[in-house]
Amino acid sequence: MEKKKLTGVQIGFTVLFLLLGILCVIYGITVYLVNSGSRFYMVWFGLAVCMWILSAFTYFRVFSKIPKPLLIILIVIVTLCVAFFAFVEARILKHFHDNGPEGLDYIIVLGAQMRDSGPSLVLQFRLDTAIEYLENNPDTICIVSGGQGRNESAPEADGMKKYLLEHGISKERIMVENQSSNTIENILYSKKLINSEEASIGIVTNNFHVYRGLALARKQGLATTYGISAPSTATYLPNNMLREFVGVMKDTLLGNMSFKSLK
Repeated sequence: MEKKKLTGVQIGFTVLFLLLGILCVIYGITVYLVNSGSRFYMVWFGLAVCMWILSAFTYFRVFSKIPKPLLIILIVIVTLCVAFFAFVEARILKHFHDNGPEGLDYIIVLGAQMRDSGPSLVLQFRLDTAIEYLENNPDTICIVSGGQGRNESAPEADGMKKYLLEHGISKERIMVENQSSNTIENILYSKKLINSEEASIGIVTNNFHVYRGLALARKQGLATTYGISAPSTATYLPNNMLREFVGVMKDTLLGNMSFKSLK
C-alpha cells in the first residue's frame, strides 16, 4: 500500500515543533551561560526533547492512530493544563508594577546571587529600587535578606549591605539577615528582626517575583505588606516566569502560600 503524503498542515506542524525544539536548546544555553548557580536551565533542554517528540509524532501520523475518545481526553487535559498555567502567570503579571505606599516602616530586600565583583544584575535591580525608596522615605528601615549559596563566597546580605553603604544609605538604617537559603526563609528570618506586629512592610524584589514574595509574607502573618517591584532583564524573563510558576506550585503544595492570600 502506498504511503500517504503528509498534508500541508502536518508538514507545517512537523517543522514548527522541530524549530521550537532548536530554539529551546539555544535559550537553555543562553540561560546556562549566565552562571546563576541554578540548574533550572535544564528545563529548556527537556522542553526541546518534548518538541522533537511532537515533531516525530506529527511526521509519522501517530496522533491519527490514537483512538478518538482517548485523543479527546488528552486534548482536554492539555487544554486544562495550559489554562491553569495561564491563570497562575496572570496573577504573577498582575504585580509587575507594584510600588508600595510611601512611609513604610520597613522594606525587606530579598536576596539573589552575589558575585565576588558585586551583586548580580538581578540583585542590583532590587538594591537600586530599595535605594530609591529609602532616599524618598528617610524613616524607613531596610532589611537585607540572603544567606550564602553554594556558588557564593559570602552571604548575600553582607554584600547587599556593602552596596547600600556605598550608595549613601546609613548603617543605622540597615538590618542584616544572612542565614536564609530561599524565599520562605527570607520572610521568616526577616520577620524576627521586626519588633512590631503592626509594622508596615514592603517586599522589594524583581517584578516576576513580587507575587510569590507577597503571598509568602501574607501567609506568614505579615498582614500589612506591599510589593515594591524592581525591573528585570527581558532576555531572561521567559525563564524567570516559568521558574516562578514552578516556585508558586511548590510553595502552595508545601503550605507556604495560598492563592487566597492575594487577590
